[in-house]
This record gives sequence, structure tokens and C-alpha cells, in this order.
Amino acid sequence: MIQLDNVTKKFGEKIAVDGLSFEIQRGEVFGLLGKNGAGKTTTIKMLTLQLKPTAGEISFGTASELEIKSQIGIVPQHLNFDQDLTVWENLELHARLYHLPPSERKLRISELLRFVELEPVRNSFIKNLSGGMKRRLLIVRALIHEPQILFLDEPTVALDPQVRRKIWELVQQLKSRGITIVLTTHYIEEAEFLCDRVAILSAGKLVALDSTKNLCAGKSLEEVFIALTK
Repeated sequence: MIQLDNVTKKFGEKIAVDGLSFEIQRGEVFGLLGKNGAGKTTTIKMLTLQLKPTAGEISFGTASELEIKSQIGIVPQHLNFDQDLTVWENLELHARLYHLPPSERKLRISELLRFVELEPVRNSFIKNLSGGMKRRLLIVRALIHEPQILFLDEPTVALDPQVRRKIWELVQQLKSRGITIVLTTHYIEEAEFLCDRVAILSAGKLVALDSTKNLCAGKSLEEVFIALTK
């Protein structure tokens, strides 16, 4: 579904991503793991067309750039809602940006709020929501236009374990709907629980790519990660 062929990204003399080549398959949860500065965020920005590679190629089959933008949803690491608008108003604004007609907007927003159990707070201001609610709402916003691919950049950062598990359940439900999910996380147990395959990056290079089962081979994923990213 997504193919990276010898993708490199430089910022001046600094190489942030160094010759990445791999494929993300339709319908899988694909994890990107690495320490700070490993190249995860830069890779995500290239995959979501926010940055262009310095060298190499990223392809989404035969889709054009405009088609790609309509196929992807992005859940950023940092919250970027309008705090002075309500939940519904934020989602309504986002749906308008994707030119959804009024009747479809209303139906889609209601369906998604029910899906993530936020219907009771539809008229609440963003600033009054808990951290876990805001994280779920970021996912709702990314799903408004029914994307085929969802990018989750540190979706459970700073959440307590109980709320984190709630997000995990949501990701599993999205996968069951056939959505391809690309996930970056610093929580090794999160990747082990959610991902079909994991790519481990170190200093911009790909150092491992396989299913968590094959990578571990009797060890924990954390042990494998530490050994590969020393």
C-alpha cells in the first residue's frame, strides 16, 4: 500500500533519515520505534506529505498527491484544537475543510462521537475535557473524511495506564474496520500489544523490521529494542 524506496532526508548537513526502504501493507498496524532523534517524526512527516524526501521515493500505489491527501488522517502528538470552541464546533470546522455536505457532516460527527464514547460532551468546550478525552477527540477529527490510512504520532503520550488501554482498544477497533494504521510510540509494550509489524530506527537508519513475534524470539521487545539502538 505504501512503498519507501531508499528514502533519505537531510537538513543542511544533518541526515535525519538515511536510505529507508520498506513497505506498509494494507490493513496492518505498523509501528515505528526509535529513540529521540532516530528519524520517526521526520519519516511520518514525509509519509504525510508535510516534507519531501531529499532523495528516494515514497509511493502510495498509483495515487496522485491530491488522492493521497484525501486518503490519510493524521493524529498529531500535540493537541491543536481551538480551545474556545466546543467539541462539536471543532469537528464541524474540520468537516467543512474537507467539503462534507451539511447532512453528511452531522451524521458523521454523531457516529464518530458515539464510537469513541464522547457523545455526552459534544457541547462542552475543549478546555474542559480531560487529557484522555482530548486524545480520543484527535482520533475522531482525523477520521471525519473516512481515510484509508491513519497516522498516530505518540497517541497515548502522558496518559495514565487506564486511559492508554482505552486508546489501545480504539486502535484495535479501527483496524477491524480495515483502516491501515501507522503508529509511533515510546511505549514498547504499546507496540508489542498493537502492532502487526515493527520497524526500529536508529540514527535515521532501519535496523530491524519484522513482526513482534519474530523480532522477540524468546526475549521481550524492550530487550530487542535496547540491543539494537545502543
